Amino acid sequence: MTGPVIDLGELRHGPDPDLLPRPPRANDRRLRCALVLLLVLVTVAAGAALPPRRTVVTLPARLGADALVDGDLFLIVEPANTSARQGRLAAYRLPGGAPAWQAPLSAEARSWRITPLARMLLVTGYEIGPVGRDTLTVALDRATGAFRWQQSGRAIALADGNLLLHSGGQTEVSSLRAVDPCCGTVRWRLPPTSAQISFRDTGHGVDRVVLNPVNALVEVREASTGAVLASASLLPPNDGPLGLEVMEDLLLAVDRGSATVTAYGLDGLDRRWTRTTGPVEFAADCGPVLCIRTGGGELLAIDPETGGLRWRSDRWSWGWPYDGRLMVSVSGSGPMVQYLVVDALTGEELTDLGRWELYQVGDARRMVGLRGHPDGGLLVGELDARAGEVRVLDVLPHATGECQAITDHVLCAIANSTYQLWNLPD
Repeated sequence: MTGPVIDLGELRHGPDPDLLPRPPRANDRRLRCALVLLLVLVTVAAGAALPPRRTVVTLPARLGADALVDGDLFLIVEPANTSARQGRLAAYRLPGGAPAWQAPLSAEARSWRITPLARMLLVTGYEIGPVGRDTLTVALDRATGAFRWQQSGRAIALADGNLLLHSGGQTEVSSLRAVDPCCGTVRWRLPPTSAQISFRDTGHGVDRVVLNPVNALVEVREASTGAVLASASLLPPNDGPLGLEVMEDLLLAVDRGSATVTAYGLDGLDRRWTRTTGPVEFAADCGPVLCIRTGGGELLAIDPETGGLRWRSDRWSWGWPYDGRLMVSVSGSGPMVQYLVVDALTGEELTDLGRWELYQVGDARRMVGLRGHPDGGLLVGELDARAGEVRVLDVLPHATGECQAITDHVLCAIANSTYQLWNLPD
């Protein structure tokens, strides 16, 4: 079933402009004819500039279902009924939404994640089992939904096209193995370990694995083969708890006891610099700087080469890098958050992008914001940190919430327990 997206017109960002002064009465018939012709031309030109109406796909699905768009398939995992968490994966062919196939998912899970890899679909269920700690990955054929294999663990794509399966973690014993996605054959595996495990994702898959055992050597391994590239003792002098964060070619060791951060080269574990930061909540790559969020509510921008402080702010919670700029979120609570663009090296505020409920679309980190429209439905805008502007993309007239941004589409709930899928313009 398809239906039109209602065009609610151009959004106004301020009062109407002052009316132009009325021209003097024209006695010349030719002037009146010219004015009529000009009005016709302007009207035609304005009509040609209107964007084409786009259609939407309406699909039955329960609220809270997990969804993905992969090429010409719309995939949705939903519970089979309200009394059990056993589910099914249903595939619909785009753009029309015709049913393609469906496959049962034998395990009960609190939530599911779908990962496309080659000609497979990897469906991972979380919080499985009586204590809700297990994970399970089921491999299905993308074209038909046919079952291929299933193994415990969550699926992580490798840079070489293979697959990691990771089980356990936190307070549980971990297992890690690399498998061939075609059939689940194990390529290499780690013995069960209590070490914390971190990964470096290149954007095209994981290529490094870091093991951080308690009171033992830290190891950096090549993810495709499991080979050890470097190992060293990074324990702080007071033998306090040590947290590790992988940042591009650096490994940050966070000493929870002394509130210091030490940077090491990832592949050689050679020491680069040490800086006292105060208690650290977490860290992330912010382009030309490292972003560190402290327990005191500050965002620090650190020079990755020297460890020097570039700037600090207690107003911003986090940042996303774009060509030397950061899009930062203003500290606060609730789904609607204010976003600003700042200079990554200086912290200078450049643009206020307004308040949005933000979604990240695809590997390109396209940022799409949603917020209520005064006439009903949801306004869709693209937050462009590079240009320092928000581009209004559409108004979703029937959307009520429960939205997801998935591969250049927006999926939102509408009435009667159904979803509508809108294709985002380029």
